[in-house]
Amino acid sequence: MKSPQSKSIRLGFERDCIEIPLEKLRYTVELPTGIKESITYRQIRSSVQVIGLVEPIVVVLNSSQRDTFLILDGRMRVEALRDLGVQQALCLISTDDEGYTYNKRVNRLSVVQAHRMIVRAAERGVSVKQLAEALNVSTDAIRQKFRLLDGICDEVVMLLAEKPATYGMFHVLKQMKPFRQIDVAQSMVNLNNYSLKLANAMLQNTPIEQLTERAAAKNQSTVPSEAIRRLERELASMQSDTRLLEEGYGPASLELEINKSYIGESLLENAAVVRWLAKTHPDYLQQLQRIANITELPTR
Repeated sequence: MKSPQSKSIRLGFERDCIEIPLEKLRYTVELPTGIKESITYRQIRSSVQVIGLVEPIVVVLNSSQRDTFLILDGRMRVEALRDLGVQQALCLISTDDEGYTYNKRVNRLSVVQAHRMIVRAAERGVSVKQLAEALNVSTDAIRQKFRLLDGICDEVVMLLAEKPATYGMFHVLKQMKPFRQIDVAQSMVNLNNYSLKLANAMLQNTPIEQLTERAAAKNQSTVPSEAIRRLERELASMQSDTRLLEEGYGPASLELEINKSYIGESLLENAAVVRWLAKTHPDYLQQLQRIANITELPTR
């Protein structure tokens, strides 16, 4: 049984993709002059020619011209298809207006997503050589991309699927056992830092028993430094404290402004109050005057 709330949920896109003739697709903004001479466009054209269209074109119904669609995402892919003589393309139809653009709601491909696309293309019969030509990389690089997640546990893949992780970082993670992989990946997410430098630092800080046999044999002579362990803990603590400060800064500033206005415009404008404070608590009066004269918060 559906809950009352579920009836109010509105999908941003149609459930299924459909084939739409390219002649019915319109650009919301024309392509820049000379874009076809760029390296990016040539790579896209080569990829579409060799692999085909992996991601659908995102479109919305054109309210100003019947039976046509506006392209929200995929202008260069559409242009490449036209150059290659393709007549239609697989499209995903947005149910929102063109202001709610697909580009604003998704992230660019992560390393994990790129790996999955390459694997999907290979499953469709595209050879390693064709993939290398399409992506303008060596066949060895394509083979390395295929093996990206070998030795990486599923939990880490889920954690980093949409994060800006690097290929080198996954190579470092492979030297750790699953529980340590999860610990390191979670620390990187908390710190919002996916650099190879941080991954190597955490590898050096990993106990021998949490390394793979090969990595343990290679690092047996290396003893984890207590200073590095302490630094890792302090970094995580500092990140947490920084977030708390960021969350509380706005309300605290508003509260300070209200208090300052009350002190300056009410208390210190009352002659009787000022006389009483000056006579009984001159130190309080001095502090209140200082608060009322604050024009900006100190930076440190």
